[in-house]
Amino acid sequence: MEWYEAVDRVTPHVVRITTPAGSGTGFLVSRTKNSALCGVATAAHVINHAHYWEQPIRIQRANSTESVLLRDSKRVIVLDEQRDTAAILFERAELGFPEQTLPLIEAEMSMKIGNRLGWLGYPGIAGSTLCFFTGTVSAWVQDINGYFVDGVTINGVSGGPAFVMLGSGVEVIGVVSAYIPNRLTGEVLPGLGVVRDVVQFHDVIRQFQSLDEAKSQESPPSPEPPPNPEPTELPNSGRRVT
Repeated sequence: MEWYEAVDRVTPHVVRITTPAGSGTGFLVSRTKNSALCGVATAAHVINHAHYWEQPIRIQRANSTESVLLRDSKRVIVLDEQRDTAAILFERAELGFPEQTLPLIEAEMSMKIGNRLGWLGYPGIAGSTLCFFTGTVSAWVQDINGYFVDGVTINGVSGGPAFVMLGSGVEVIGVVSAYIPNRLTGEVLPGLGVVRDVVQFHDVIRQFQSLDEAKSQESPPSPEPPPNPEPTELPNSGRRVT
């Protein structure tokens, strides 16, 4: 598989997320046969402000004019602020997503240093144009539940899927979260991207049979977005790798 083939495989699952405060990226992470709900994964900081103020969130499918405006009563937000990840649950009939979701890396697994990965998102400088990025796993960092990546992640790409090619398929290994520039010399130099793991999204909506049931378990909003992590040490993760 070539990267352009992987991009074609992932793109139908990607969405642009727009709120009154800004925009970001997301992707279909779950849909069930016994429930009318689907789940879109993103970074918590992309939607946290709208969640706190009960503002509408617009979700638009990649390379399509198809979109849905989700007001507070028509959605459920499930946050994992420690990971800076979130899931938006809503009626799956609202958008014509693919029948099958992309496979996620197993919860106890992480990628080895040096593996190549790609990610998709809507950088602010490109407006509504979906862009592809690629880079290399620099480190797995247990303290941030994710990876440092040698690659570019800029405003608007947060929440996008990070994925690897496996044979003739792809696997989602993380969610784009942040970019940490190097300021140690007093000037801004190239830094590292941050990609968080997908642990939150395993079985994220399987237990819910209706939007009302999910609403009763919605995460309380936080008035402040999670800070960008800037650890100075890289502890051993203790996780198995692939």
